[in-house]
Amino acid sequence: MMAGIQTAKKDLRKRMRDVLQRIPADSVASQSRTVANRLFALAEYQKAKRIGIYLSMPTGELSTTHIVQDALKNHKEVFVPYIHSTEATTTQQKTSVMDMLTLESMEEFMSLERDKWGIPSLTKAQALSKTDCFGGTGLSAPTAKNPAAKPSGLDLIVMPGMAFDPEFRRLGHGKGYYDSFLTRYLRWEAEIEATTRDMPLLVALSLKEQTLSPPEEVPVTNHDWLVDILIVGDDRCLVRQR
Repeated sequence: MMAGIQTAKKDLRKRMRDVLQRIPADSVASQSRTVANRLFALAEYQKAKRIGIYLSMPTGELSTTHIVQDALKNHKEVFVPYIHSTEATTTQQKTSVMDMLTLESMEEFMSLERDKWGIPSLTKAQALSKTDCFGGTGLSAPTAKNPAAKPSGLDLIVMPGMAFDPEFRRLGHGKGYYDSFLTRYLRWEAEIEATTRDMPLLVALSLKEQTLSPPEEVPVTNHDWLVDILIVGDDRCLVRQR
């Protein structure tokens, strides 16, 4: 069963890569503006004080540059993904994980180096001095020892993906970074016995070409998180009952 789902995911990713390569740049730019405006109109976005935002590739996905700009202009605390290797304490095996680290300004954003996918990214030196969304500094794992020391947690996360469907299923790029991060976040909430904060609202952004039409669905397993809101480049905004 699991092998069948993984094969279906792999096939859908291949198909979506072909689709995304054929979308004209002006269509991506137009849909990016539509999606950003839809996001800005959400009461949940307007109220959010601390948000995570993916930084976009130069082609093949919706641009988040205007979203980063708007969030910083409106004095929200912005956190961006940082991928790094960590060693599991039990097995000593290295694995890649994603943290959400602070982005201070548009000046800092514009100066970020691009990684092998063309995504603006913090360097390791920058990351080591950054505050993460759990209230820690650098790349240390979140702990429950002093949860009140700094503001922590996120109100909303703007998520990427390769494919989506109207039932709020999401197909990522295959590395599992967001699903692992959200599972870690849930565990952190339990450790600090959070009573005043819910899980972040998960907002996925999709080009119209990335949203599947029924009866086709994104293949998922129990480890895959559903999103709460799906904003599509054709001006649709779908909201899941939480």
